[in-house]
Amino acid sequence: MNSYQLRNLPSVERVVSGQPLAGAVESYGRERVVELTREVLANIRRQVLAGAGAPSADEITRAVLGLIAGLAAPSPHPVINATGVIIHTNLGRAPLSQAALAAADAVGRGYSDLEIDLDTGRRGSRQAHLQSLLQRITGAEAALVVNNNAAALLLGLSALAAGREVIVTRGEAVEIGGGFRIPDVLRQSGCTLVDVGTTNRTYVRDYADAVTENTGAFLKAHASNFRVAGFTAAVAERDLVELGARTGIPVLHDLGSGALLPTERYGLAHEPTPQESIAAGVGLAFFSGDKLLGGPQAGIIVGQRELVTRLERHPLARAVRIDKMSLASLTATLTHYLTGQAEAAIPVWRMIAADPLAVRARADAWSKAIAAASGAETAVVPARSAIGGGSLPGETLPSWALSISPNGSGGTPESLLSALRNQPTPVIGRIEEDTVRLDPRTVLPEQDDAMKQAILAALGAQSGA
Repeated sequence: MNSYQLRNLPSVERVVSGQPLAGAVESYGRERVVELTREVLANIRRQVLAGAGAPSADEITRAVLGLIAGLAAPSPHPVINATGVIIHTNLGRAPLSQAALAAADAVGRGYSDLEIDLDTGRRGSRQAHLQSLLQRITGAEAALVVNNNAAALLLGLSALAAGREVIVTRGEAVEIGGGFRIPDVLRQSGCTLVDVGTTNRTYVRDYADAVTENTGAFLKAHASNFRVAGFTAAVAERDLVELGARTGIPVLHDLGSGALLPTERYGLAHEPTPQESIAAGVGLAFFSGDKLLGGPQAGIIVGQRELVTRLERHPLARAVRIDKMSLASLTATLTHYLTGQAEAAIPVWRMIAADPLAVRARADAWSKAIAAASGAETAVVPARSAIGGGSLPGETLPSWALSISPNGSGGTPESLLSALRNQPTPVIGRIEEDTVRLDPRTVLPEQDDAMKQAILAALGAQSGA
């Protein structure tokens, strides 16, 4: 029976020559459409042989058009983050400020003075303007920016301690998202890990006792995505710097989150800042551009000029250098800090600083609009917004969320979340107490209308309307 159905499938030529694919052939070329049609028909043949029914010619054509549309669609696709997680790694981390977007757009549209000195007409450095900003903001002697913080740490270790030992407290030989492990980075950079102390308590004497003629660096790594509490002891950067000065060993500090503002101002735990590391005298501090700093993906290195120069001259520096659009975007983001506009201009900090009453007002507006247009059972409920992105583990902010019970529409919370994700502008939410929860804190104000449209469409899909 299945073999008979295979004989009834149309040929590649018949499908491609049909009128519905004429536009695709004109836009993408006959050869490409033929290739995709073959792919669709091959998949259908496998399904038929496995027992599925043969689709109609129209269904086959729609499958080819769907494959073409999927390949031609922009990616990544913009989504609305209604999870309440501010720095959501799976959703691209920090949204950019308008100035950062405009800066990236401007240099991406044409040529720029990326590596030319306009005063002399000679080759310049792409790092020059960023260096000046970072020196002023952090107090460091010098700065270097690469494409992400993992690359920054890899470069620092490779340039300063390859073939030598790096001393790390056992409690900071951590793993963060994506399987990124400090021991693995050390190994990849050609260093030997020497762990000291215990998971919960380490003292300066532990570092001092581990020093040998082959020690290349002391490394402190901020435990960005977990917290050790209770019977603990850790060595302050300043104390480790004093030991480094006595032994001639540089102190490297991986801060991770890139907080340039005091987080305790917003009712959160203190997050270590690059400014504090530099003031303590560390040789180099490493941090991300797209976490609490609120900019594009980047790895930022600030510290002593002699050490930064060694990194700049290392062959790996070119392999991990920052691109022009990220460079422009990061420059604009850092300018917000220099001018005191970070809280107002950078979305991450606007979300952190948002008044819970203002968040509730937005949730109330959503609830009334959705209930009036759909008859859905909605409510506004207390919530907690997480910082996310490996920053401030366990810390949350008081918030309010729209709660939608999909039972009246004939669906489940899971099916409603799925319907929300499959809208033209996908909405990402969460499930709590058998309802869908959508937190306005992480939804950009200009997305409110698209948000409501997506919710109504998803509820309609649930009810079959």
